[in-house]
Amino acid sequence: MTQTTIQPKTLDLQLFATTYPDTQTTLLNTPGNDMSPEMKTFYNKHLIQTAEPELVYDRFAEQYPIPAHHGKTMEFRRFSPLKKALTPLTEGVVPDGNKLNVTAVTVDVHQFGDFIRYTDVIDTAAIDNIAVQTGEVLGSQAGRTSDTITRDVVCAGSCKLIAPAINEDGSTTETLTRAGITVKNRLTPAVMRKAVNYLERVNAKPFEGGYVAIIHPDTACDVTGDPEWIEAHKYASVEEIKAGEIGRLHNVRYVKSTEAKIIGPGEIVAGLTRTTLHTALDTTGSTTIKPDTTITAQQAADANALITGGATVKVYVGGKEATVTSVTAGAPGTAALTVSAAVKSVAKGAVICGYGAGADGSAVYCTMLLAKRAYGTTSIQGLGLEHIFKNRGSGGTSDPLNQFSTQGWKMTKAAVRLVEEYMIRIEHSTECMGAVAESN
Repeated sequence: MTQTTIQPKTLDLQLFATTYPDTQTTLLNTPGNDMSPEMKTFYNKHLIQTAEPELVYDRFAEQYPIPAHHGKTMEFRRFSPLKKALTPLTEGVVPDGNKLNVTAVTVDVHQFGDFIRYTDVIDTAAIDNIAVQTGEVLGSQAGRTSDTITRDVVCAGSCKLIAPAINEDGSTTETLTRAGITVKNRLTPAVMRKAVNYLERVNAKPFEGGYVAIIHPDTACDVTGDPEWIEAHKYASVEEIKAGEIGRLHNVRYVKSTEAKIIGPGEIVAGLTRTTLHTALDTTGSTTIKPDTTITAQQAADANALITGGATVKVYVGGKEATVTSVTAGAPGTAALTVSAAVKSVAKGAVICGYGAGADGSAVYCTMLLAKRAYGTTSIQGLGLEHIFKNRGSGGTSDPLNQFSTQGWKMTKAAVRLVEEYMIRIEHSTECMGAVAESN
């Protein structure tokens, strides 16, 4: 009798599977999201911790939660002060009296959130506790998101002061526009005195210990070198120092954070904010600007699509404003920006930069000087920041083989400027990094 050998069959469980491109697997090697080192046999167990910024904007906000079932719009009311009653009363005569003037400010709450999906294999095989690490990076993202929402509202206020340029002889020259800001426009004690005077004149109340200035480390590099500076460790009462605080000057407590707003040049093309001029422009000028950098076909196509779609793309060429009408891909000297009007008399090597910051490519730093009750944040009660963890096996028919776990967060959030006069944005650059800093 002939014996029949039965060959085992291998069933590919993924043959009919639904794939999730956002799922973290052991083989997901997308740059920036690479988890493959988790699977290495020899592994440095000292996990590199992500450096976290000081999150400070929410700290100085007034908190006003919206009660559940009361909609998602918060209204803040401000009563204007009455004028002094300097007219003497006439005996037996009832005066006209006065009226209250109420100003209402409203803000709508929005929901924000994100999540990460990862497989059972990476959860089980990885050396580190993936659930814990995922929670940490999501928590970091949630905190930075919340703080940036508040920051961008606060930094869009109507009260601003542009620091003057400091000349070589120590004199100063007033700067009237953001485009005129260069690395010579630095934050100084004189500028801070002027800003503090503004808040004091409108009777803005300081926080305990003084007004608060939120500054970037690049700004601190300039400020702390001033002889008037009093470092935080010289305070009479050390326990009064707030987290992230580095010192005080002129009744202002300085709080340092890398999240302090920077406005860098806009993009010339995707990923390029600054370059130099490859071919000089004479007194006749030209509408063809040749940058000393490579522009890829994809960058050119994306830029032209924006322009065709109605977007206005502006650049500065040697400090002169120009509007881009088309982009040509190529190597340095071949790539070109076509502009709407001829640009004249610009030397080879001059800076070409995107629009929005200093015309010479200098980044603009926004130091916020704050008084109490200047701005507020709100959320719907019961829908504040929430961490959501769903272990594998909880997905029902969407996860029939119990392959996936997810972690995420969501929150409702809104920020609003309550009293414009109680905060002032000081625009300046820095000698330290102003020539190269990018938007954050």
